[in-house]
Amino acid sequence: MVYADLHVHTTNSDGSLSLGAVPAAARAAGVSVVGVTDHDRLHPDLEAPLTEREGVRLIQGIELRTETPTQRIDLLGYGLNPTAALRAETDRLGTDRKIRGRKIISCLERELGIDLPLSVTERTGRPHIARAVVSHPETGYESVEAVFQDRIGSGRPCFVAREVPAFERAVELLQDAAEVVSLAHPFRYPDPEAALDHCGALDAVERYYPYDRPASAEPVVDTDLIESTIEEHDLLETGGSDAHGDEIGTTGLDRESYRGLGAAISPQP
Repeated sequence: MVYADLHVHTTNSDGSLSLGAVPAAARAAGVSVVGVTDHDRLHPDLEAPLTEREGVRLIQGIELRTETPTQRIDLLGYGLNPTAALRAETDRLGTDRKIRGRKIISCLERELGIDLPLSVTERTGRPHIARAVVSHPETGYESVEAVFQDRIGSGRPCFVAREVPAFERAVELLQDAAEVVSLAHPFRYPDPEAALDHCGALDAVERYYPYDRPASAEPVVDTDLIESTIEEHDLLETGGSDAHGDEIGTTGLDRESYRGLGAAISPQP
């Protein structure tokens, strides 16, 4: 049974649940601990590394995309006490997200011959834009996945890359602000082995998550590789659903597996 879901997105980035709705969704799934890990954004309503709301512990976290020499990989920071430097970087990323969102929307409007009535903010991500395309009566799109596949996914006509921090800079920012820094979903990258090679600079790796992406390929999960990486670098194991809706608790850690991470964030896991 999932005790801790450590990878959840809210309306603060591209999720559909508000922070206020998270505890009820967690309780419904039997989950006691939730890591709030919005993309490149600190949640303004979480003021401590660990808080309790409606019987559910909420860990203040973040998912930060980074640049390595060969690919982009995501880091998860847990137990945040945000520094001025991290706040400045998330502000910069928010500005970049707005610029990127406007470029994507302009391209879609041009390509599809429509007007998309979507207000762009620092929270706007591609899922928001894709949902607006699906909702538009003149596009013919019936799923967010189809919009990504045809229009806004990597390499597609309306894809716009974001400016993200270098891996080393992101690690520095998170180590100064977080109790635990983890590699996110290692087998979703084009080169999982190269992604795992970066774990020597980290505290943890996301061992349990939905192995269902990229959707265009059969998931390839080398359990020996990830387990040897954990052993080599003495890493904590994290896990979560990567929920962008109410699917909290579909994947995560059981109570015993959570103890190591919980102890790193709080003396009472």
